[in-house]
Amino acid sequence: MTAGAVRRGADVGARVPVALDVVVDAPVDVVFAGFTDWPAQGEWMLGTRVEVRRGDGRSVGSEIAAWTGAGPVGFWDVMVVTRWDPPHRVDVLHTGAVVRGTGTMEVVALPAGRSRFIWSEELDLPLGVLGRVGWSVTRPAFLTGVRRSLRAFAAWVEAGRPRRRGVGAQPG
Repeated sequence: MTAGAVRRGADVGARVPVALDVVVDAPVDVVFAGFTDWPAQGEWMLGTRVEVRRGDGRSVGSEIAAWTGAGPVGFWDVMVVTRWDPPHRVDVLHTGAVVRGTGTMEVVALPAGRSRFIWSEELDLPLGVLGRVGWSVTRPAFLTGVRRSLRAFAAWVEAGRPRRRGVGAQPG
């Protein structure tokens, strides 16, 4: 399946874009190290824990999975890294049973050693019309949660928590 493909049976008109960003008082390489420290995402991403399932998590073809939920109630968001461009950008293809589509996490340098972290998705809504109706109901809470998580991410990075291990390094 290519990054632009839509899963069989999905309503092509049900793809929705989502993009949010946050300014972080840290240089690009530190911000990149923070958001690509997959296991640490649970420290700042609301209701989520992330694990690397295949590969090293730092190269094209690696598979990462994010459990989103509370306790035993939730779902796995399975992703394959389709672009790894340190220290600026990572693209993923969502391949799970619930979340489908593409995602991009990007860091842009700003003056005075600051950065803008941009989180964007092109999500394929399931269930046709029912999925679109469900999205219209859940979208405000979803966006509120992501905004809160991005603010927490900025504070987490600014507090010096990201590990700088292998930042920008290509696996050897």
